[in-house]
Amino acid sequence: MNFDLRHIRYFCAVAEQLHFGRAAEKLHIAQPAVSRAISQLEQEIGVRLLDRNNRKVALTVAGRVFLESCYDIQESLQKSVMRARKAEDGKLGQLVVGYTDFAIMGSLPKILKEFRQQHPDILLAPIHSVTSTQIEHLESGKIDVGFVTGPLMIPDFHCKTVQEDRFVVVLYRNHPLAKQKTINLAQLRDEPFILGNLNDWKYYHDHLYRVCRSAGFTMNVVQQAYNSDAIFGLIACEMGVTIHSSCAGDYLREGLVIREIANLNETILTQAIWKENSASQVTKVFAEFLDTWKL
Repeated sequence: MNFDLRHIRYFCAVAEQLHFGRAAEKLHIAQPAVSRAISQLEQEIGVRLLDRNNRKVALTVAGRVFLESCYDIQESLQKSVMRARKAEDGKLGQLVVGYTDFAIMGSLPKILKEFRQQHPDILLAPIHSVTSTQIEHLESGKIDVGFVTGPLMIPDFHCKTVQEDRFVVVLYRNHPLAKQKTINLAQLRDEPFILGNLNDWKYYHDHLYRVCRSAGFTMNVVQQAYNSDAIFGLIACEMGVTIHSSCAGDYLREGLVIREIANLNETILTQAIWKENSASQVTKVFAEFLDTWKL
């Protein structure tokens, strides 16, 4: 149909004023322009929208129905304008977030919950993957922000620490060391270890192997798993032990216990990471939110 928002706006003004002269004054245009626009609109639609004579102007039945639709169109257009402005400001869109086991067991749920409360028009799409995969996905643009095991220093990337955990020992309840409140690393020298996949968990293992070497031993790895839940499941089978992040405390299976490591001040970091130069507006809004995040 050959009419536009101008015709709708003019019609709404006349319908509200029920007077062509007052409608023209409200629109700041000449009255003949309003009359022509209404005539064109009626001709294009094929129905009479207004009854008018020298004494009064009144809406027809078709005019009242059309007026309701015109209001809907104007409201929808206003919402579209606001959404476009939000999108331009990075307050509407989608944010694809990569995360590790440590992140989802720790601060990430609270971070994402608070961000959603502040920015309900941004759709969050979390994807689980290990640190090395997240870095690849950030490079290729498959994710916008990663939550990885750090510390990392990568050119063109910005990192912010959002979580700091202790190293702890995870044992099955019947293990002899489970009777102790704390465990010395050297006591684990001859224990069979269950770890995450050695390639996928490389960033964590780099820290872990260094910590164990400082205690004078190298771990005897007897089983590998792809995630923390599988590691804990194998420990529950009494197949071995592991050194994990303290964030696992609320996620252990029944039959497992956590023990602190004596005289170990080392910590493991979880960092948010994103590409600075190619960050989308939504990513920039998320980065601004993270600037206010406290450990």
